[in-house]
Amino acid sequence: MVDLPRLVCASANPDKVAEIALVLDGLVDLQPRPAGLGDVVEDAPDLEGNARLKAVAVCEAAGAPAVSDDTGLEVDALDGAPGVFSARYAGDDVSYQDNVDKLMVELERVGALTHEQRTARFRTAVMVVWPDGRALSVEGAAEGHIALTPAGYGGFGYDPVFVPAEGDGRTFAEMGDEKHEISHRGRAFRALAEALRGED
Repeated sequence: MVDLPRLVCASANPDKVAEIALVLDGLVDLQPRPAGLGDVVEDAPDLEGNARLKAVAVCEAAGAPAVSDDTGLEVDALDGAPGVFSARYAGDDVSYQDNVDKLMVELERVGALTHEQRTARFRTAVMVVWPDGRALSVEGAAEGHIALTPAGYGGFGYDPVFVPAEGDGRTFAEMGDEKHEISHRGRAFRALAEALRGED
């Protein structure tokens, strides 16, 4: 039996951890974030920087290699917003629905009322940091558009309003686990697994 790379998951978001575990199942031995570790301040100007901040903090706390990701939704009609602020677009300690509601209001405000005017992409930056200071980063992206109305009950975050270009017209929330084949996070973590094989 092949020993899988062991990584401590830096995310404190249970929805995100579940997705990461599903994508990495059989590829990485994913360990839980250390209990009692407080929130890491994510004040970097980009996704990779935030992923690095979280991975470094958890690596130091666990004394083991740590993996972290940061994901942003970039909407062209909003000049790339919410981007790095996607998780807190409507403010701190808000719900997924609050963020979706603000996104829909902002798109209406700028007159983006058709699919063609609502092009967007999800980007995920993944970072692994080792105790010896080594680091590895990969990215994944999914192009698509923002739906005119939310649809579906699966996933989390902006999934009810994101329609991937490579899909069949359903939102990520309507696709369930199928989305991992074409999603930003699925692509990023599969790229990570491939890169880790090269580290052996």
